[in-house]
Amino acid sequence: MVKCPECDAEVKIPEDSMEGEIVTCADCGASYELLKREKGFDIKPAQVVGEDWGQ
Repeated sequence: MVKCPECDAEVKIPEDSMEGEIVTCADCGASYELLKREKGFDIKPAQVVGEDWGQ
């Protein structure tokens, strides 16, 4: 588990996770991308791709 930078809650990382997957904080709903570390994972804010509505 790692701490959510937004709300300081514990973010659960499933055992079968792979680098690049997105996890979400159960408390605040923030999304994070998994980064592989020597021991386990770290997280960084996930890039949100929004609609450009053809503009």
